[in-house]
Amino acid sequence: MFDGRDPVYLQIADQIRQDVLSGALAAEEQVMSTTQYATTFRINPATAAKAFAQLVDEGVLYKRRGVGMFVAPGARERLVADARESFFADTVDPVADAARVLGIDVEDVVARLRTRAASEPAAPVTAPPATPAAPEEGSR
Repeated sequence: MFDGRDPVYLQIADQIRQDVLSGALAAEEQVMSTTQYATTFRINPATAAKAFAQLVDEGVLYKRRGVGMFVAPGARERLVADARESFFADTVDPVADAARVLGIDVEDVVARLRTRAASEPAAPVTAPPATPAAPEEGSR
């Protein structure tokens, strides 16, 4: 499961974000514990704990003392809002800038988008990329 170039804790956090976005994890649903992650994926429990801490800081998860970690109410909506903002900043804004430089009218861009949207199946919403961080000691 964890074969990307990003640190394992970021990959865990990204997977949980994706599960929340897709509906595989619903609001108030319990997620695996750090011990379960460590056992299932053969990683250091501190690595899973670091992912969970990041998701708690983002408001995606919250802890019920003595019970475990749960998906926060409104987490999916926050993730969708973040993904929308990232989409506009990372995709639409550069397209608009390039169109301006090339002298392409915005209506032509919109017409092309409408044509593509009508002919292509919708792709699933993805979480915004995680903020890069220094790799965790021993997490790889």
